[in-house]
Amino acid sequence: MGSSPFELHLVHLDLKGAPPKVSYLAEIFPLFHVLGANGVLLEYEDMFPYIEELKPLRANDAYSPTEIKEILNLAKLHQLEVIPLVQTFGHMEFVLKHKEFSHLREVASFPNSVNPHKEESLKLVSSMIEQVIALHDDLRWFHIGCDEVYYLGEGEESKEWLQQEENTTEKLCLAYMKAVASHVVSAHPTMKPIVWDDMLRGMSEETLRASGIAQLVELMIWDYTPDFDVNSKAILIEKYQKCNFSKLWFASAFKGATGVNQCLTLIGHHLKNHQQWLKVAESSPAGIIQGIALTGWQRYDHFSVLCELLPVGIPSLAVCLQALKNGGYSEKVKEDVETFLGLSSLEIETFMSDISGTFPGSEILSFVTQIAFYLKPSVDELLENNRYVTGWFSPYHRKRKKIHPIMIHHFQPDALRLLAKWTTASQELQTAMEKIFYTAAAEEWMEENVQPSLQRLQETVDDLDRAIEALS
Repeated sequence: MGSSPFELHLVHLDLKGAPPKVSYLAEIFPLFHVLGANGVLLEYEDMFPYIEELKPLRANDAYSPTEIKEILNLAKLHQLEVIPLVQTFGHMEFVLKHKEFSHLREVASFPNSVNPHKEESLKLVSSMIEQVIALHDDLRWFHIGCDEVYYLGEGEESKEWLQQEENTTEKLCLAYMKAVASHVVSAHPTMKPIVWDDMLRGMSEETLRASGIAQLVELMIWDYTPDFDVNSKAILIEKYQKCNFSKLWFASAFKGATGVNQCLTLIGHHLKNHQQWLKVAESSPAGIIQGIALTGWQRYDHFSVLCELLPVGIPSLAVCLQALKNGGYSEKVKEDVETFLGLSSLEIETFMSDISGTFPGSEILSFVTQIAFYLKPSVDELLENNRYVTGWFSPYHRKRKKIHPIMIHHFQPDALRLLAKWTTASQELQTAMEKIFYTAAAEEWMEENVQPSLQRLQETVDDLDRAIEALS
């Protein structure tokens, strides 16, 4: 066990789903610092208080300029360097869904990616970048996104452009990335743009070198899988080096990368991912790795459901940061994390069942665990496996308000008990969530994960009441 091979450990905060209130960030930034983080990659999306012609981009709960300043002060206070992340190419749904900007889509019917041919596209993203920079001081880096630029080359203007000899989607991609990066570098000479590397991975050394992109940006190589091939990463790094990229970043994941509607975080999956990245770092040439960003996705994209809430992923984040800080995972790392988070026992290979932590938001993890494990199964058990319900109170009976009087005693008490139990738990969770999140996020999570089962139960109880009434 040694020390970390990374100078910077960034915790990624994905604000496009269940963005935390500033009061919660005030509680977890000190924890990030204690666990070994020294930076935050802030993906603002629609939570930034855009103004003027960009005002439509703001979510209803967007942070105010004062709150942004407060977040930045908190970060400074806890020695966390801030790197903003603003998508400028792909993943532009939060911009292109608005009618004011829909004419800038690459493919008219899809809000994913901007049309790289339009000058107005560059003007739009430059304006977004400038508004974000204006609220920050002393930025050394600015992440301009550029991952997963789906449907690039499939727009009408692109199809036309691609008919000319020598033109390829690779060149189109590089030209636009360079234009965005050049804007940042020329307006802010001390700031370095970072881009995700996936659009460049498959390009030849010759194409990358000829483009001159390496002089403008630093690449962030991402892979969130637990068993990726270390050797192929080493080969990729070597290729990027030959193309003159002076500095590279890695991106791992501590949550939000194992299922689009995942509720609970499996720590073991994410720990293995970090162990692989440590091996890659060991085999990398000295001085080329700038740092690692531990991503914590909150949605797969702007339109998808929420995945694990931030407090749910904190134990995983703690394990991963500590493993990086110590150059590996050990029994001591496990004990330290238990101490930091006030957990009686940390379960790595299975979902945690005993949740009694003292870290900020631990009660949310506790409720979410109960709901994920027991809510639906307990309701299914009553409504689908209880012979009195399936045999004497089937949909046929319910519709006709028919019930054998003796059968009421066999399952009504269970149904009422279950309904009372889960109604109370869900109210307590809602209260806990509204301390940390805005109402919209709490409502969305409840509607997705709690309401369907509670509603089934409530409807059964209501039908039973009606059938009892019909008996009298």
